[in-house]
Amino acid sequence: MTLKDIAKEAGVSISTVSRVINKNGTSAASKEVQDRIWEIVRRTGYIPNTTARNLKTGQTADAPARSRSIACVFARTKDPMNDAFFSTLARSIEQEAYKHNYVVKYVLTSLDIHSPNTFRLVVDNQVDGVAVLGRCDKPMLSFLKKYFNYVVYSGLNNIDAKYDQIICDGYQVALAAMEELFSLGHSRIAYVGETTNENRYEGYCSALAAKKLLLRRELVVNVPLSTEGGYQGATKLLAQSRDFTAIFCPNDTTSIGVMKAVQEAGLRIPRDVSLISIDDIDMVQYITPMLTSMHIPITEMGQMAAKTLIDRIEGGHHLPMKISLPFFIAKRESCGGPRKWNP
Repeated sequence: MTLKDIAKEAGVSISTVSRVINKNGTSAASKEVQDRIWEIVRRTGYIPNTTARNLKTGQTADAPARSRSIACVFARTKDPMNDAFFSTLARSIEQEAYKHNYVVKYVLTSLDIHSPNTFRLVVDNQVDGVAVLGRCDKPMLSFLKKYFNYVVYSGLNNIDAKYDQIICDGYQVALAAMEELFSLGHSRIAYVGETTNENRYEGYCSALAAKKLLLRRELVVNVPLSTEGGYQGATKLLAQSRDFTAIFCPNDTTSIGVMKAVQEAGLRIPRDVSLISIDDIDMVQYITPMLTSMHIPITEMGQMAAKTLIDRIEGGHHLPMKISLPFFIAKRESCGGPRKWNP
């Protein structure tokens, strides 16, 4: 397999393939093209010609480095390629690993670990390490402990395991999101999203408690973090209570569904209801109104996860590390001061 072969199969130019593989940036090609190219690289096990690259850049090497492999496990989402947060995180890991002469050999989801075919895949195609994306449950942690020597975790929730962790603390992010709503004058704030073992929900609850505001159960709707979950959750919320002036969602995908339900109910954002969420995926800049969201450094999380895992594999460190990356608020159009409207 060569760059020319990849270009032909992907239906793009050789230069486009080269930019995507050798440069770590989202401007190299569209998301769809990048995903297509990396899928071919992963499936075919393409290995760059290190010697040729060194000759081109004027570098020398005693011997070409052996390409090594890692796996990605999506512990939380069932459809990672259609999840903007996790697909971006995985792409960043793959790109960074490739720069260090590592390839992502296979990708698994939480559903796969119960399949006999997965066990054969793991045993027969042993990789050097694994990057786990999203919060793990106990069966997943047992699976990792049994089959992988080197593990790095990346996500918004801390996990109770002695693995390297690259996180952006969702609890602190949620506190900051709620503080933004408080600063605008909101005190009746609803929550639409997952509640079980979710630190963003815990942040919501803690923020209310710090302001001595009651946690009103009729303003909390427990739904999956998805567009459909957000839509159904907001529909249920509006049916059981309209005594709120703002909604907090734990991720942007959910908030997009919430926005649709709120607008279909004849309410205006932010004039009637303010909406804030977490992630700051690209899509939220292209909806109406543009969504105010807490920016998570997803690409940097992936880069750091890959570097940490490779350093662990190569013996660079031995004690488990926890690295927490910063966040900031991306203020747009979906938040404003509270307005009285008839519940």
